[in-house]
Amino acid sequence: MRWATFMIALAAVLPAVLVACGSDAGKTGWEGQPVDAGRIVLDLDGAYPTADPDPEGGTSAGPTFDAGDGAAGFKCSGKTATSGDHTITLQAGGLARTFYVHVPPSYDPTRGAMLVLNFHGFTNAALIQKVISRMDGSADAHGYIAVYPEGVGTSWNAGDCCGTAWNNAVDDVDFVKTMLARLEADWCVDPNRVFSTGYSNGGFLSYRLACEMADTFAAIAPVAGEMGIDPTKCKPSRAVPVLDFHGTSDPIVPYNGGMPLVQTSMGIIDFRSTAVTLSIWRDKDACLGAGKVIYQQGDATCTRYDTCSTGSEVVHCKIDGGGHTWPGGVPVPLVGKTSNDISATETMVKFFEAHPLK
Repeated sequence: MRWATFMIALAAVLPAVLVACGSDAGKTGWEGQPVDAGRIVLDLDGAYPTADPDPEGGTSAGPTFDAGDGAAGFKCSGKTATSGDHTITLQAGGLARTFYVHVPPSYDPTRGAMLVLNFHGFTNAALIQKVISRMDGSADAHGYIAVYPEGVGTSWNAGDCCGTAWNNAVDDVDFVKTMLARLEADWCVDPNRVFSTGYSNGGFLSYRLACEMADTFAAIAPVAGEMGIDPTKCKPSRAVPVLDFHGTSDPIVPYNGGMPLVQTSMGIIDFRSTAVTLSIWRDKDACLGAGKVIYQQGDATCTRYDTCSTGSEVVHCKIDGGGHTWPGGVPVPLVGKTSNDISATETMVKFFEAHPLK
């Protein structure tokens, strides 16, 4: 799929506006945007922040999870890379690939640190994802290494979409393996505490990594993403704990599935729903029984399915009325509401700490 521009049609999530404004071309609708053939079209160029306007913002609210065992047992020697911010470029799959590493001041080169890969969304960039997720501050507070990889053409080859990486069949799984090898060579990384999260297209990639690198990633926590690959081809070698965040009014990756409301030159994608994605992973993890609500505050409700294989669990945090945003992160008003009733970053860190690789 080649997306020359990133345009979002919000008709399905703003029916009242469309009724009020009509659907004739040339009229204007929500926030003065043009209405064309029944759709409100928004241009997201420049909509995503490059700096946090409120560094003290966000929230630490969220559910808690039982602490994992053996979290600090891995030891290293001879590691010379330091704390601070680093930019690394290497070759993977014949391409120059870049990623940004944030190492907390408390980093000890002799003790294995938790590692979190944080993948950006389509048309975004690694440094935008750093801002949106507010993960650097969390890494400093909890003592883990946060990594922000850069996609090819601001995209990841994650299944259902998107962009250059998908069109050109870029081997992003190989890139991840190459990146991890470099990180583990330079820093003392605990191989039992390597995790993946991501926003939108990056969330889709996290699901793919759980399918194809279950022996590496102890758990995943996608935000505003769905399962993008054929579930029959997803054969994880172990039960992978999953923590999923999704807003019910997401206009780009709809909570109930279907059209992504994005204009493309190759037609409309039919995304899986959040319910179907969660069902797939409950099946992969052999979870039994009904879910239990473990957190409910304001617009955020988290439901846990924990009767799963080998201590795994699937947790879904639903944001009522939430948009295509990172809960507790920097708001992106053009794509909907950002919840402050839960912090996706803080919640996933607690989830990761509870689920080292077994």
